[in-house]
Amino acid sequence: MEANGLGPQGFPELKNDTFLRAAWGEDTDYTPVWCMRQAGRYLPEFRETRAAQDFFSTCRSPEACCELTLQPLHRFPLDAAIIFSDILVVPQALGMEVTMVPGKGPSFPEPLREEQDLERLRHPTTVASELGYVFQAITLTRQRLAGRVPLIGFAGAPWTLMTYMVEGGSSSTMAQAKRWLYQRPQASHRLLHILTDALVPYLVGQVAAGAQALQLFESHAGHLGPQLFNKFALPYIRDVAKQVKARLQEAGLAPVPMIIFAKDGHFALEELAKAGYEVVGLDWTVAPEKARECVGKTVTLQGNLDPCALYASEEEIGQLVQQMLDDFGPQRYIANLGHGLYPDMDPEHVGAFVDAVHRHSRLLRQK
Repeated sequence: MEANGLGPQGFPELKNDTFLRAAWGEDTDYTPVWCMRQAGRYLPEFRETRAAQDFFSTCRSPEACCELTLQPLHRFPLDAAIIFSDILVVPQALGMEVTMVPGKGPSFPEPLREEQDLERLRHPTTVASELGYVFQAITLTRQRLAGRVPLIGFAGAPWTLMTYMVEGGSSSTMAQAKRWLYQRPQASHRLLHILTDALVPYLVGQVAAGAQALQLFESHAGHLGPQLFNKFALPYIRDVAKQVKARLQEAGLAPVPMIIFAKDGHFALEELAKAGYEVVGLDWTVAPEKARECVGKTVTLQGNLDPCALYASEEEIGQLVQQMLDDFGPQRYIANLGHGLYPDMDPEHVGAFVDAVHRHSRLLRQK
């Protein structure tokens, strides 16, 4: 530590590194916890901050992103912050128009329909320069965190981004995107390569800006069976980790732990554990003991309480957390939900979840 209390990049020295230690597989005194979508609409202060602004305008304001990222930390003793942003800023930076329709979600007025539509996309190397506002938000947030907890950066994985770009929004079947995989496999690979080439400098840029860990969201893994996943998702998930790590080294930046969260990707846990990520995130459909059996002792697991469990009483939340922690075991584990928080959840129950993780994980270590 330098005498002025600043770390190597001139940021305030980190006071609570429990999350990072768990991610690297080191022993911790208690189980660290954070929540996907912890900066979200379930917080009244979030709704107040966001009320006046269009969603993507908020994403483009470093000041607003910083404020939203820090809001849950003012309420709860979380062990990590995750930058407020969206996975769809990458398709936007590639030149696609994306709007957020209230009550419906993201919408692409001109989705990719034919292979020649790929010509409309900007060159992937320009993406990082288009997303300077995310880097500014990360740097500002890292300063304002004042070393309280680490800051996580993130992006969507290539297949998940492709689904939005081809479907034109959310879909229950991903039939249009999967049609591409079957009818236009070469064009699909071309698009997935473009996305990989855009994501790598974007993620490296997040670390250069101050992110201390990275999570890749393969939110739509479950729409692919093992064969399609191994062909169109896994190779790009691997490439992202491999290239990000190599680029960080080339840039003289310290390595950061990387998390892969493939929702409903239980069929690929073994492969994901060998994909080059320090942490594998789990959704709530996976039994912790089975997951540990699958991945072995070489990676940290993150998850996986059913977000809807937060509708239960605070007492029951405590019992469910106790069971989850018993199942995962005390080390190589980061507590989280199996998906993001929902807008109608009670902040008090989020607090009960966080407190239960801290309380029970300390008791577990005394056994």
